[in-house]
Amino acid sequence: MWAMLLGLRMTHSGLVSLRPHPHSRGADQFMQTVECPACVRRCTPGVQQPGPLPSEECSPYAAHLYDAEDPSTPLRTVPGLCEDYCLDMWQTCRGLFRHLSPDRELWALEGNRAKFCRYLSLDDADYCFPRLLVNKNLNSNLGRVVADAKGCLQLCLEEVANGLRNPVAMVHARDGTHRFFVAEQVGLVWAYLPDRSRLDKPFLNVSRAVLTSPWEGDERGFLGLAFHPGFRHNGKLYVYYSVGSGFDEWIRISEFRVSADDMNTVDHGSERIILEIEEPASNHNGGQLLFGDDGYLYIFTGDGGMAGDPFGKFGNAQNKSALLGKVLRIDVDHNERGPLYRIPRDNPFVGDPAARPEVYALGVRNMWRCSFDRGDPATGAGRGRLFCGDVGQNKFEEVDLVERGRNYGWRAREGYECYDRKLCANASLDDVLPIFAYPHKLGKSVTGGYVYRGCEYPNLNGLYIFGDFMSGRLMSLRENLETGQWQYSEICMGRGQTCAFPGLINNYYPHIISFAEDEAGELYFMSTGVPSATAARGVVYKVIDPSRRAPPGKCRIQPAQVKVRSHLIRFVPKEKFIRRAESTPRPPARAPTQAPRRRRPTAAAPAPTPRPARPTPRPARPTRRPGGRRGGGRRRGRPGTADPAPHEGAVRLVRPAGLSPGRGRVEVFAGGRWGTVCDDAWDTKAAAVVCRQLGFAHAARATKRAEFGEGRALPILLDDVRCAGSERNLLECTHAGVGTHNCGHQEDAGVVCSHQDPDL
Repeated sequence: MWAMLLGLRMTHSGLVSLRPHPHSRGADQFMQTVECPACVRRCTPGVQQPGPLPSEECSPYAAHLYDAEDPSTPLRTVPGLCEDYCLDMWQTCRGLFRHLSPDRELWALEGNRAKFCRYLSLDDADYCFPRLLVNKNLNSNLGRVVADAKGCLQLCLEEVANGLRNPVAMVHARDGTHRFFVAEQVGLVWAYLPDRSRLDKPFLNVSRAVLTSPWEGDERGFLGLAFHPGFRHNGKLYVYYSVGSGFDEWIRISEFRVSADDMNTVDHGSERIILEIEEPASNHNGGQLLFGDDGYLYIFTGDGGMAGDPFGKFGNAQNKSALLGKVLRIDVDHNERGPLYRIPRDNPFVGDPAARPEVYALGVRNMWRCSFDRGDPATGAGRGRLFCGDVGQNKFEEVDLVERGRNYGWRAREGYECYDRKLCANASLDDVLPIFAYPHKLGKSVTGGYVYRGCEYPNLNGLYIFGDFMSGRLMSLRENLETGQWQYSEICMGRGQTCAFPGLINNYYPHIISFAEDEAGELYFMSTGVPSATAARGVVYKVIDPSRRAPPGKCRIQPAQVKVRSHLIRFVPKEKFIRRAESTPRPPARAPTQAPRRRRPTAAAPAPTPRPARPTPRPARPTRRPGGRRGGGRRRGRPGTADPAPHEGAVRLVRPAGLSPGRGRVEVFAGGRWGTVCDDAWDTKAAAVVCRQLGFAHAARATKRAEFGEGRALPILLDDVRCAGSERNLLECTHAGVGTHNCGHQEDAGVVCSHQDPDL
């Protein structure tokens, strides 16, 4: 791998940078001097200070020159020189080193040419200067992210924040302070300073109004946050959250203002409800809020929930008169008097009596995390493109480029394929295919990301990085500018010594909830080990590219001053680097399946490594967001293995579509097969054994009479189960014997589990 900078001192981000001598003109200039013989020859013996030299980009060869690929090697203050070059330099410029290196041992050797050059040599002569400049193996991929033998991009991570409860969003205020704000699903937003310390007092707290629950998989809650582009002057911000009363639920978009007395706290009495939309079910709630370069507020809603968008003749997503299953665009400027929002005059369906004028795009199932491209830092190319990850139903997840007035196909189409064949055949559909779609063998719930446009890692420029909540995969797309095709690469945690530097880690929690940019454009993502709104297992990670870093000083920021009135909690990282030999393997590639050529070139993902099939697939159900199926908190980044076979006595819950995890029909693994349990003698003590196995603290209810459906495809394995409640699994309880029963599937038992005591 290439080191990030030129060799010595660890920076705040844990990467190496060269430490200039107090009397030198800087290490970056020295690097240019060493690599430019003409510059070197400007030095003459006895000259105590070199003439002014241009400060240019740091060399990508720095890791080799400073022997810094392995963090266990001694720190060097001078790069490694090839013997013949060193002898020549000693002859003409040896006095220079006293002003560029604090190494007194090197100074002491100044009078002995052989010892001096031996001291500056490298064990591997291929890496010394200037020989490495002509080494084709070292020069072939200087402008690319390093990939392993299977093409998996090698990146590292840096922990930024921890102890969060389902962190669903991280945003900045565009006000020059470089603060970042992290929202939890329960309805709290925390303010962090640039040094990553957190204010003890929440920036925003609407937890009493937010509708959510501890259930893993509950998609309701605080879902989105966006600061007005003029926040520095007007103090406005907008939030998206779930509310409910009785059996009625709806989503709410509200406007708040920051407190006049404290720039790190919202004035909670300033809330004005901008828009509310009724939700017919508890899932597919959307949740993204964004401001575009046009100054308008973009709102991304889900299709209303359940499965297959069953509302009305064509579903909510295809119904232009419904606000669900859409991308909405509204104008919230100058709303102090008159309407709370106005309709932009160029919205595509203004004047259509059969459409809501707020609609900007339609045919959306449940877009979870969207972002505007900042554009190439040098040319501005790509600026304003709107990327979204749209969560699929049964087969595909997709990434879309959202454009004004376009139809993204749901429920007629899922990914590239027809879902509702009758609707799909309708010639008037005129839908747009995704730029990329992947099958459920790769993941079952896409989390949209960002096109990297930051300063620190130039090789990432133009790479769209996103993930999957269920599989924990990090993925990327890069556009081929000649063909318009999007090329897929999986992202792996760096192998070997790639991430073995202080402050860097090579693993993360698997449930990828959201991605983020900071004010400088650097990239982050949030994930958790337990996808519950009440489990403080969420972590914010910064994406680090070890292949190349920008020159020292180029990306330096100068945050505006922040007046802090509450106590500061200093950031203490908890995650650790895991030593291992290889990176997480990616699935072996096959020839991509070409999508139909329609309007925009598309690409498909490579086939994944097959995993063992489950004996009985769960019934199709709406995909999580932001909770989901429990993954045991296993970190991504360790060597991949096939799913292990279930152990004797293992249990799982199977539930109909629309129900949150923690409830369902009980299925037990015994004698090498899965089967159901009869409800004879079934009670809360037996339910408690099941719930504890699944990671829940309490059993709220033991269900009978196949309340969660009949498992007719499976044998009945247990009957007359009686438990004391302390057993490790159902097989330790008394029962009629594995496979012995006198009941039918209409008596299949189930449970309702909870993280909280139902009696409180």
